[in-house]
Amino acid sequence: MKNLFLVLLLASCLALPAQETRREVTHATGNPAIDSKPNSPDVPDVFAVSGHLERIVVLRFKYGTDLLAGLEKMIAQEKIKNAVILSAFGSVRGYQLHQVSNRDMPAKLMYEKNPTAPADIIGMSGMVMNGRLHPHITLANPGKAFGGHLEPDTQVFTFAVVTLGVLDDSIDMNRFDDSSYR
Repeated sequence: MKNLFLVLLLASCLALPAQETRREVTHATGNPAIDSKPNSPDVPDVFAVSGHLERIVVLRFKYGTDLLAGLEKMIAQEKIKNAVILSAFGSVRGYQLHQVSNRDMPAKLMYEKNPTAPADIIGMSGMVMNGRLHPHITLANPGKAFGGHLEPDTQVFTFAVVTLGVLDDSIDMNRFDDSSYR
């Protein structure tokens, strides 16, 4: 009877869906000439823009809020065109993010999702560039710290606080996250 119980318990566990999922996606433009083009001597190795912080906006998210959707909503509501993500802290009930998973163009992105894995928010960085949000998040649980590009379905647990440094609208940020500008 004891062996039958163990077999049934193991069989029921095998039927449960895995919570963490991973999928790899090639981030190609659809044009092989652009995806594999070499660096251009006309594109500088590094460039800079200068501006001033116009204001600081501190956002607080409550339990159950989708962190990415909330950021997008507040950027639109606060009419933020350009900003630097200065910091973040709090916790999440689950997450979805992606990281690069190769070294050659076109980039491959590994999407990782775990809707039932709680974690602390250790930090966030990134920018708002001409209204486009590009956030990276660092999370930690008792076993590890990890992070990547913030994706939908990252749900706030206790709370989350994100601080944005808003830059003036005249700065041209179009090329900052353009991987084909090389």
